Amino acid sequence: MTGSLFKANFWSTDILSTVGYDSIIQHLNNGRKNCKEFEEFLKERASIEEKYGKDLLSLSRKKPCGQSEINTLKRALEVFKQQVDNVAQCHIQLAHTLREEARKMEEFREKQKLQRKKTETIMDAAHKQKNSQFKKTMDAKKNYEQKCRDKDEAEQAVHRSANVANPRQQEKLFVKLATSKTAVEDSDKSYMLHINMLEKIREDWQSEHVKACEVFEAQECERINFFRNALWLHVNQLSQQCVTNDEMYEQVRKSLEMCSIEKDIQYFVNQRKTGQTPPAPIMYENFYSPQRNAAPLGKTTGPSVARRGPLPVPKSLPDDPDYSLVEDYTLLYQ
Repeated sequence: MTGSLFKANFWSTDILSTVGYDSIIQHLNNGRKNCKEFEEFLKERASIEEKYGKDLLSLSRKKPCGQSEINTLKRALEVFKQQVDNVAQCHIQLAHTLREEARKMEEFREKQKLQRKKTETIMDAAHKQKNSQFKKTMDAKKNYEQKCRDKDEAEQAVHRSANVANPRQQEKLFVKLATSKTAVEDSDKSYMLHINMLEKIREDWQSEHVKACEVFEAQECERINFFRNALWLHVNQLSQQCVTNDEMYEQVRKSLEMCSIEKDIQYFVNQRKTGQTPPAPIMYENFYSPQRNAAPLGKTTGPSVARRGPLPVPKSLPDDPDYSLVEDYTLLYQ
């Protein structure tokens, strides 16, 4: 606590002035406004966190991310998607937490508002009573002063008429003087009565002002402490969010450390291999060669097979009359 700074520093020599009280009230109103602004800030931040969490959740669950990967890298990607999902959930949870903190700030503001209302009501009544009594006192003072002037004028008239022979005129002046003296006494009593009442009201107002200063100073200390703690808690929550996110991402890093390039390559080979024998070379084939390979181009075959068998050897020798050469034939009819 800071002591009694408010009640020692917010006075004015003008009895009608409320400048000190008004200055305190303005400061308290600004403090309440600041709390309201922080409350709105928390709500806006909560909306941002919630939207980010939902968008991240949608991204994690709907957007493909390496879905055709295999083996160890596939497992790492599954961990990655799961941890992104977890991070999204954390941001959504943080949004709920921030809204709860905003609600607490609102409750605190309303509680202080009600507490202040009681004191402000008392002070408003004290100010009105003080001002009203001050006006009555000043009116009584003016009346008293006027009666005094009337008495002085009556006395001067009596002195001026001392040598006047008209007794009736002097009698009237003495009656007027007596009446004015009575009026002065009555107005003096009324004036003193109002002065006493004003002093009592002033003392009551001063006492209430001191009480109000103490209440308002205690409230302001409480508000500053509450606001400070709320802000401290807020940044702690944000820091914890970062720590939690990093712990989740650490799980991804650990899964990536388990990723093996050699194992993934070997896994692919084992799952998708098509054979270990490459195609044979394509050989040149002479069309007239008896050893010509009849296999279609680009296909591997067994032993080379001739396109057709060897020509038959004639049973007759060339000198045999049954054996004829090509040149012995003619297409002309003889």
